[in-house]
Amino acid sequence: MGAACTNASSSRPTGATTATWPPNRRWTSPEGFGATVHALFVVDQAGPSGHWDFPVENQEAIGEAALDAVVELGDERGVDVERHLRRGTPSEEIVDAAADYAVDLIVMGTQGRTGFSRIATAGSTTERVVRLTAIPTLVVGGAGVGDA
Repeated sequence: MGAACTNASSSRPTGATTATWPPNRRWTSPEGFGATVHALFVVDQAGPSGHWDFPVENQEAIGEAALDAVVELGDERGVDVERHLRRGTPSEEIVDAAADYAVDLIVMGTQGRTGFSRIATAGSTTERVVRLTAIPTLVVGGAGVGDA
């Protein structure tokens, strides 16, 4: 489970660069603001106790690879990225991390579900984070995964 949080500097942006993503939508990238991106991956340890070391180690490896990819993208674009791997309940860890790092914005993705699957997953991590924090949260839609 991942989330990106940013801390923007107090100064006004100068020479902010822009990019187009998704097509026909413009956004200003973090490097123009002197922002730091806090890339977070949470290993969900809410499973049954006992023999769960292998699944946890597997998720940690996936998380480390994902965080490495975010740091690499930041390096390519001149954006400071701090990587964080936490263990616990994802929604709680994301909210706690945002408070711990005094972020200005939380950015999270969704699965982009529609129809019944959207209703059945109403207790999603993203939905809980939005409810639990007063920090502005940008939710980025998924690839349209849903009922066929």
